[in-house]
Amino acid sequence: MRYDIDAAMLQTLLPAIAGAEDGLARLDERVARSPVGQGFAERSHYLDAAGALWVAGELVHVEDLVLHDAHMDSRAPSHELTIAHSVLRVRRRIETADPGWALSPAGLSVLTASTLEGQERVSDAGSAEPGSKPDDEDDEAPLAAEIAELDALLARSQQLLDRHAGKPVAEEPEGAEPSQRDDDPLGLFGDDEWNEEERLREWRGLIPLVEELPPSLAAAILFDAWERIEPLRRQHWLGGLLIASSLRLRGKVASHLFSFHTGLKQIRHERRRSRDRVTRLQAFLDAMRESAITGLKEIDRLSLARTQMELRFRGRRSNSSLPQLADFILSRPMVSAAMIARELGVTQRGALNLINEIGIREITGRGRYRAWGII
Repeated sequence: MRYDIDAAMLQTLLPAIAGAEDGLARLDERVARSPVGQGFAERSHYLDAAGALWVAGELVHVEDLVLHDAHMDSRAPSHELTIAHSVLRVRRRIETADPGWALSPAGLSVLTASTLEGQERVSDAGSAEPGSKPDDEDDEAPLAAEIAELDALLARSQQLLDRHAGKPVAEEPEGAEPSQRDDDPLGLFGDDEWNEEERLREWRGLIPLVEELPPSLAAAILFDAWERIEPLRRQHWLGGLLIASSLRLRGKVASHLFSFHTGLKQIRHERRRSRDRVTRLQAFLDAMRESAITGLKEIDRLSLARTQMELRFRGRRSNSSLPQLADFILSRPMVSAAMIARELGVTQRGALNLINEIGIREITGRGRYRAWGII
């Protein structure tokens, strides 16, 4: 499908654009100058990952995501939790890279899990001389037929896994019957008309067209185009992260990777999925403003908590672990004794003693699997 930009709707969107631009500018300046800015940026990764799943209709608890990221799960991780952790890892990957990396072809190929290794294998196979055989190949081997059958079975299994992961699959030879997935009787995963590369290329073609627009409006248009074009079927949540990367590239939110899904989940579903494009763009602009307002409130809360914790370890010895513990607490929605012990290099008993000295509240209220955080 083709996504057109109508200039006539700009006048209608001016109030929403002004609110989003003001909120983003205030948030960026506050995070850049605040002593808790780094902790806020780390904490926003978890909240945005959970928000991305919430927008998609799945519920993931932030506490479970924190424990899963620390490899300290209290129970077996669910499929939704695994996806949320993928969002978390991608956010960290984008934040540590250059501002324009995520929107570049090389960055998108990495983020969309393109199989560069498969391309290298094809190029290596093509560089071999025609008619040449491996040195260890023996046509008269006694198990040649069985080995060939196993190789064919492995090749079919690899093609099945590649189709399930959305990876390019080598064409089958002429005369061979097309393979059909047992779990896909309708052929949805093997739809030849759904060309993800072409759809992604079409979406990237909008980036130069919105460069002259305000950053917030450009981000809203790009996200609306992502929702309409649907470049990726299994990584649809990547659109919100690319929008945050575009705001970072334009210098609107340069202090951290913006948490777009945190504000988007506060917008009603009827507005986010409206048939009217102006309504959808207003909803996305309001989502940026709501996320900025939430971020400012979060920074105020973290700043107050840091001030209270500083009163606890003021005047302590220079090698005290309490300042490092305070920074770790600010960077996580919740912490456990095992997480603190591993981060600070102390025993769990020592971690409990540090928690009692710094004076943060317990959020679980249980004798086991205790956790603490800033409420």
